[in-house]
Amino acid sequence: MEAASQNDAQPVHVADDLRASDLFAALAAGWRDFKACPQYGLFFGAVFVIAGLVMTHLLFNRGEYFWVIPAMAGFPLIAPFAAAGLYEASRRRLAGEAISWRPVLGAVTAGDGQLPVMGVIAFVIFAFWVILAHTVFGVFLGQSGVGADPLQVLLSPVGLAMLAVGSAIGGLIALLLFAIMVVSLPMLIDREVDFITAIITSIRVVGANRAVMLCWAVLVALLVFAAMIPALLGLLVALPVLGHATFHLYRRAVR
Repeated sequence: MEAASQNDAQPVHVADDLRASDLFAALAAGWRDFKACPQYGLFFGAVFVIAGLVMTHLLFNRGEYFWVIPAMAGFPLIAPFAAAGLYEASRRRLAGEAISWRPVLGAVTAGDGQLPVMGVIAFVIFAFWVILAHTVFGVFLGQSGVGADPLQVLLSPVGLAMLAVGSAIGGLIALLLFAIMVVSLPMLIDREVDFITAIITSIRVVGANRAVMLCWAVLVALLVFAAMIPALLGLLVALPVLGHATFHLYRRAVR
């Protein structure tokens, strides 16, 4: 344990030579992990899908059709935190350790409570996005409102302008969350570090490999939103594969 502590205390070295091939290698490794232990991926994917369906159902029942768009756009922001158990499954499989439900489900409390702190950060950012979405709506449609036909309003010039501004703001928030969490969450599962060190390391990885990590962010976004189209059911596979893949990309980026 002492040797492990000394190793954790050493400076963290991040790779600055990530390539597009590393992204595809991570996806391939994530697919192999999912096939090797699908029960964990399907479980976390099902929890995420059910939560999304419940949220959508509640919004429709209350007649708040417009808020389905910002809710669905912001919902994937918390996906990396939901994949904590998948990082642990990948870590154990890579280390040749036994994989069972107890450590996988217990991964959310890993790092002496550091991971729950990251969960709070993700929730705060998600809540901030919802507040901004309300503000954008108020600026563009505060006087007229949505009316009886939300689709017609969204396709109007004012509605399209609102969607453009909202998408730009949401994209910036998503990039911020991506930069601080893409490496920090799997790192907290893999090493005994504090969440500040993990966040700084994540930002360093993104900064040292801007083009490749931006491609990864876009690829993840496209896969997640494509998986959400068939009633979110595609997330049953997309979420676990991306979760496992993120762990392998972290192991490539952090030495």
